[in-house]
Amino acid sequence: MPKQSDDIMLHHVHHFSEMNLDRIYMDYNATTPLEPEVTEAITEALQQAWGNPSSSYIAGAKAKAIIDQSRENVARMVGGRAEDIIFTSGGTEANNLVLHTAVEHFRRHRRAAEQGEGLPHIITSNVEHDSVKLVAEHLQREGKADVTFVPVSKTTARVEVEEVVAAVRPNTCLISVMLANNETGVIMPVQEMCQRIKSLNKQQERLRILLHTDAAQALGKIHVDACELGVDYLTIVGHKFYAPRIGALYVSGPGTRTPLYPLLFGGGQERNFRPGTENTPMIAGLGKAAELVTSKLSDYQRHMQSTKLYLEERLGAIFKDRIRFNSRYPGSDILPNTCNVSILGPTLQGWRVLSTCRRLLASVGAACHSGSGNRPSHILLSCGVPQEVAANALRLSVGRGTSREDVDAVVEDLRETVQLLEEIN
Repeated sequence: MPKQSDDIMLHHVHHFSEMNLDRIYMDYNATTPLEPEVTEAITEALQQAWGNPSSSYIAGAKAKAIIDQSRENVARMVGGRAEDIIFTSGGTEANNLVLHTAVEHFRRHRRAAEQGEGLPHIITSNVEHDSVKLVAEHLQREGKADVTFVPVSKTTARVEVEEVVAAVRPNTCLISVMLANNETGVIMPVQEMCQRIKSLNKQQERLRILLHTDAAQALGKIHVDACELGVDYLTIVGHKFYAPRIGALYVSGPGTRTPLYPLLFGGGQERNFRPGTENTPMIAGLGKAAELVTSKLSDYQRHMQSTKLYLEERLGAIFKDRIRFNSRYPGSDILPNTCNVSILGPTLQGWRVLSTCRRLLASVGAACHSGSGNRPSHILLSCGVPQEVAANALRLSVGRGTSREDVDAVVEDLRETVQLLEEIN
């Protein structure tokens, strides 16, 4: 094995080797590697807690204890209680569960006298993850719900609270707005939105409007407290904060204060809200990752913010007036790790730059849109980024282990790539 592989191992798992070339990963908004402690927790569960958690023998009891502790850890990470956490296969399932619940709850509990007021109405933004957007579109297409997609401001790239409030109807059953955008890094005013809607709920004699935020991109990067935000539901996605590909849904009092209707039916696991024998090793990994976030968030946040600022500084110094930052908006807070940038030039489309780079591993936008061809991101276009700038966009997202040396190497790689592409053309 070449010595270079040893060097990569010494760098933990934040570097990757492709074709004997040291590549530098800057796509942490797409997915993250496992922390060593998380891998250890998963391995231990695989070896020692292989029993069915519903069984009484030792291996089963160990599995149940691990699940209980992980539930506590995940709840603590988001400022909730253990009973508020429902484990799911990932964020997509959690988001589907919320939208399904809102529509079903409206259908079951709407007073007969009000049936003429229309279908259940969902409000969301036009920059949501597909696991919210496509579900809402499906419900609308099937005639099960009306949906309003509130456009983000082309100045702030945020969903403005006044626009959300203005969209509310008598039959509105759910408002779902992401906590932070995966491409721009913009943090949405979810807390203010929830305060306004709760005030509205108190004034109206009707089924209350349920409040949901997909916190996939925020967890592990900024402070997230479901109670402070005021949401009824909060989506948790493990692989965004150095955990395995499993998720959870925070529900404020599931089945009591806040409705929750299962998508699946089977055994009684997860209090019948999400049946199926629990995936103990992955839950163990999620719990350990949540514990790390709770204890080390300030360190993670400080490092990522410093590294991102250095990245932006170096890009500006090298490319000067040819650089456009698509993750800077007046009045908006941005995730500490996200730098969306375009290098101006007719031959410098994002996909072309990334396919030519020798070292940089990044993306032009959301990983779930990787099969949509080379079209500019609709997220950036919605945020007011001009078409020709959006076409050149690179989403650079740094991680816990990204160093200034990595930044220097990436910026040099981009400089060489731009020079090469412009010489060829």
